[in-house]
Amino acid sequence: MSPYGMSQYLAAEDLSLFGRDPWWLVVVKAVFCFAFLMITVLFSIVWERKVVAWMQLRIGPNRHGPWGMLQSLADGVKLMLKEDLIVKRADKVVYVLAPIIAAIPAFMAIAVIPFGPSGNEVSIFGHRTTMQLTDLPIAMLYILAVASVGIYGIVLAGWSSGSTYPLLGGLRSCAQMISYEIAMGAAFASVFLYSGSMSTSTIVEQQHDRWYIVLLPVSFILYIITMVGETNRAPFDMPESEGDLVGGFNTEYSSIKFALFMLAEYVNMVTVSAVSTTLFLGGWRAPWPISSFWEGANHGWWPMLWFVIKVQLLLFFFIWLRGTLPRVRYDQLMKLGWKVLIPVSVVWLMLVATVRALRNENYDFADIALYIGGGVLVLLLLSFVVDMFREKAQTAEGSAGEPAGFDPMAGGFPVPPLPGQELPPVPRRSPRRERELIVSGGSDTASDGPTDGKEASDG
Repeated sequence: MSPYGMSQYLAAEDLSLFGRDPWWLVVVKAVFCFAFLMITVLFSIVWERKVVAWMQLRIGPNRHGPWGMLQSLADGVKLMLKEDLIVKRADKVVYVLAPIIAAIPAFMAIAVIPFGPSGNEVSIFGHRTTMQLTDLPIAMLYILAVASVGIYGIVLAGWSSGSTYPLLGGLRSCAQMISYEIAMGAAFASVFLYSGSMSTSTIVEQQHDRWYIVLLPVSFILYIITMVGETNRAPFDMPESEGDLVGGFNTEYSSIKFALFMLAEYVNMVTVSAVSTTLFLGGWRAPWPISSFWEGANHGWWPMLWFVIKVQLLLFFFIWLRGTLPRVRYDQLMKLGWKVLIPVSVVWLMLVATVRALRNENYDFADIALYIGGGVLVLLLLSFVVDMFREKAQTAEGSAGEPAGFDPMAGGFPVPPLPGQELPPVPRRSPRRERELIVSGGSDTASDGPTDGKEASDG
């Protein structure tokens, strides 16, 4: 397909089924989206505490409600009843608005997530409608924009608190967003190239025969890593690192404002899981074994069940990471984002674009694989040659001159020397006058002796 034909295809997206619902049905759908997020958050908090307790051989919550399922609701009530403090040195207007700015964008992204087919599959109070609040030709750009706005709440919370540690936590969160948003956008672009659309419902429709986790596995891995960094979750929870930032950007918050930050974090987890399901896991489509023998699995209300199951599995992945991996250092976090994820995402995007261009020119799959394999072999050969010449140059330099000294700060942080390595001499300023050695105890050591004809004092 030529670029002109692709632009015609993008312009011909049929979104006419959206925007025709009566106002009361739009309100019902909006309330459902809000209730879905809130109930999923309440369940996810309890599930996380129970799963982590199971991993650490603990009991976990088991008092509030059956099997402790109302523990998160009890925590929310307790937070709302706590005293609401405002720090004296805080910028009060921004201090109060920051948790609201963090929470509201987290709810907005769910508006374009499809829970089912884009056709009039279900009936609500006798009115046939789609299982989606709305859709846009640039729905994924809307999600990226909304997710980027939410970071302002965290940054403003750290700045407006008038304290050092919240400010550092807010700046860390901003740096993480900048570092990981680029790789996330490149992972999205691969999906856009392959599906030919930015509409969420169209992207799911394009996965009718094969999910994009199979066609674009690198994009899926990149998005999984970046979505953990975007939500500030372990092991990338540096903005809330209690070891060096007390509590992070929300240190000076209490009561309902602190609860809004917690709510925004878990709603963001649900949102990024829903986006990952939509882009890579077939969205509302039933898994392969079920869809192969059950024709009605992708019709009616059943698609919502498959969608919820996929989202819950991704939420379990978040919990699994928190209970398994330790927190990384901040330099490792930045190095992963800038030196690994961004280069890999750009190279992968170029590879996907090349494959799509060859497919549009009607090249056979064997020819495409041959071209791609040849390009990879050429890159490997060039890297091998460069490494060989670099090793020869280092060997010649080492044999010609004196052996290189050991630099304990070469990796960015001090490390002790290995056997056979010696630390470089520490430059010291010569003392202006001779210092007198003063020791405690009796003068029974070799260093204790008469000074200027007098016995050293006993200290």
